[in-house]
Amino acid sequence: MLSKILRHSFRWIAACVCLLVSLNQAFPQTPSIPENQELLNGLKILFWPKPGSAEVLVKLRIHSGSAFDLAGKAGEMALLGDVLFPDPATIDYFSEQMGGKLNVSVNYDSMTITMVGKAEQLDNIMEVLRNAILATQLTPEVVNRVRETRIKLVRDTAVSPSIVADRAIALRLFGDFPYGRPSAGLPEDLARIERGDLMLVRERFLNSNNATLVIAGGVDRAKAMRTLKQLFGPWRKTEQIAPSTFQEAKAPDPRTLLVNVPSSTVEIRLAWRGVARPDPDFYVAQVVAQVAQDRWRETSPELASKPLFVKSESYVLPGIVIMGNAVNQKETVDSLATAKKVAESFMNTPVTAAEVQRARQEILSEENPGLSKIESEPDRWLDMDTYGLKSVQDRAASIQAVSPGDVQRVATRLFKDTPVATVVVGDAQQLKQLLRGHMQFEVLGEMPEKIPTTKPPTKAGTTTSPS
Repeated sequence: MLSKILRHSFRWIAACVCLLVSLNQAFPQTPSIPENQELLNGLKILFWPKPGSAEVLVKLRIHSGSAFDLAGKAGEMALLGDVLFPDPATIDYFSEQMGGKLNVSVNYDSMTITMVGKAEQLDNIMEVLRNAILATQLTPEVVNRVRETRIKLVRDTAVSPSIVADRAIALRLFGDFPYGRPSAGLPEDLARIERGDLMLVRERFLNSNNATLVIAGGVDRAKAMRTLKQLFGPWRKTEQIAPSTFQEAKAPDPRTLLVNVPSSTVEIRLAWRGVARPDPDFYVAQVVAQVAQDRWRETSPELASKPLFVKSESYVLPGIVIMGNAVNQKETVDSLATAKKVAESFMNTPVTAAEVQRARQEILSEENPGLSKIESEPDRWLDMDTYGLKSVQDRAASIQAVSPGDVQRVATRLFKDTPVATVVVGDAQQLKQLLRGHMQFEVLGEMPEKIPTTKPPTKAGTTTSPS
């Protein structure tokens, strides 16, 4: 009897082991802690071994972004990112031959090169990356061709009223501050960027000790290190990394800015200064934005079908909290007033546990389903170097840890007695008639209207001279 029980127990244990093995193969997990290495030139390397995987992910993060674009030349870093891989055949090779991808993304804080391919082709992948970084094709012909392509891209994507509104509100809030200009660049600014500008940007920021390289997948670490030393050992380091310090932006103009873009709807935007990415309240600000969005939508039933949003965007330095909606012209005044009341509601209506719980669930449900774990996991570690974080933050755990008291405190910090920028995009002539008498405004590109003033009374026999 005992032997029979033991046989059944062993069979049960064996079945469980087989099941666990099969599940592990079906859902391979990337280790949460990488193996750290560093070359003599200061290039930091993070390894995520994934034995048995046929794929490899290579991710290079340059810890400087478009915030360093020169005034009047917005789009320098984005254009440099385009120049790194100017031949479309290179991108096609990754997507068609390797079944992977190659892209370069540039934001205010960093430039990130993502390469996904076959693990057995790691040496070829690293050689392509090495040529892009150390032997960038900055010939006049390449620069001119890539610049024209980016100018066309920016022009084609800047025609919708919503994008015009997003750009206008950023400029209204930040002014000449780097976050006031689009990271992708402006057509007129891109046209001013010359080959020499890109050479200076590359020399200043594309340096080994200003970068972190991630390798994740089925590759041998020792072999990969030999390849990296050979290919990236000559990469030049810089003596001084440019800090992200800029002159503080001025307070925004309190008047509503009207931008003339004839459309059947009106885009409204309101914005406040937000928090920085390294700020301990970074995740709390995201929950504040979600609670504000829920409150705004609940103010009236018709808003349920409107493209309404509230979001908190953070960078190395304090970013922006922005409220936006597309409404009918007749709803413009009421919509602006309602949006401001939602921000003010945090001062007189305490945040409830139910509101916070709902907001947390909505935020966590918006994870990008098209981004695999092997691609998204390294970003948390790259952010440590980009933003100077002391530890790796788990997004889900950080969101779940936000309390109603945290939301109340940060909402007060963001909205109480703080300047707000306001932008309305639509038919300016009609909007002027609607807004006149309700609020002060100015029309982009027009001279401000003269406001009649009452002259002070004068004594008999005296005259007043014009001021």
